[in-house]
Amino acid sequence: MSSQLHKRFTDDQVKIIFDLYEKRSITLKRALGQLGCSRSRFYELLKEYRKSPEEFTIAYLRNYAQHRLPKEADKVIRTELEIDKKLIEDRNTPVWNYNYSAIRDEAVKQLGYKVSAQTVRNRAKEWGYYLPKVRKEKSTPREVVTEAPGILLQHDSSHHKWTPYVDARWTLITTIDDYSRYLLYGKFVEVETTWDHIQAVESVISRYGVGLSYYVDSHSIFRFVCHKNSFCHKQVKGTDDVLTQWKRVVEKCGMQVWYALSPEAKGKVERPYRWLQDRIVRKCARESVEYPSEAQEILEEELYRYNEEQVHSTTGEIPGIRLRKALKTGRSCFKPLAVSPEYKSTKDIFCLHEFRKTDGYNRISWDSNKIDVPISLPRGTKVELHIIPYKERTEVRLWHNGKVIKVVHFKN
Repeated sequence: MSSQLHKRFTDDQVKIIFDLYEKRSITLKRALGQLGCSRSRFYELLKEYRKSPEEFTIAYLRNYAQHRLPKEADKVIRTELEIDKKLIEDRNTPVWNYNYSAIRDEAVKQLGYKVSAQTVRNRAKEWGYYLPKVRKEKSTPREVVTEAPGILLQHDSSHHKWTPYVDARWTLITTIDDYSRYLLYGKFVEVETTWDHIQAVESVISRYGVGLSYYVDSHSIFRFVCHKNSFCHKQVKGTDDVLTQWKRVVEKCGMQVWYALSPEAKGKVERPYRWLQDRIVRKCARESVEYPSEAQEILEEELYRYNEEQVHSTTGEIPGIRLRKALKTGRSCFKPLAVSPEYKSTKDIFCLHEFRKTDGYNRISWDSNKIDVPISLPRGTKVELHIIPYKERTEVRLWHNGKVIKVVHFKN
């Protein structure tokens, strides 16, 4: 049965089994049962896998001549390899190596028939489109820590030059569920703002519900960090003494915010970023993308591929299937958003919060505008503002004593 291994499994499927075995997530007995091969054959294959996990293949087990591809296939593969080469040589583009799987996918899309990644890899080595990989120290095994969707939502942003046709750098904002590794949110923005991240929270909650906690880095949008005092300036507020706009919204929804103490601690969200970044940059180059809206279309395609078609190396499951399975069995920490009675609208949750004091004319000032307060208040009374910066106009909602006392709109 072991001689038919290549007919029953793909390279990626065998890699996943070896990866799980290496991390001690499955026993030798289970691994042998999954592959259906002898112990000696298993260790023979495992030895080859350990030598070079990225280049490991079971294709060499075939004892018959490989199918010869038509010349048109070689032409498409060479063209795609040449595109990758130009991206690698461009120091301003975040692409540092060839992605043979992405080239394979593009070739299959153009040709309409199957081409293996190993075939692309063989052609690349033969034609000189190959860069030796730098061996890195063995990292700590990545384990699935959380037990259900919604326990931990990892949120981050990535600022890069996503297309060689535009000098500007755009920001990709994403949120990933730690349990399922499902990317819940993904969007390109030209200029990263607090409001963009608040909208990301609103999108996730409106679609999936309120989770238990968000896991972020110490970006100023997410966290106020106290820096050391200088000889001419004494820091009054300490780290986390100031509630950022984004954190205020998350806590209003009933979730906690946890902070990563190092880049390595956020590895689970960094790996999908690298995966998305690598594929998106290549597609943007192939399709001559010049606008964020065009890049967003490519992002949607790659999000679908990642969520619904790709087996995750750590969980051994497709993220979408893993998420839906947990939701179907009721094993989920997502719950509907509970709006407090005083809030008449979710606008008062997903908004920017500011405070102003009334002047002697019973007015407040905001963004060079004077706003009359509809009820008589003593001078210096603090009024809370809930600001919703829509694209065409900005809505300002005045709050006092737990209720809305006035709503004002300003054209942008």
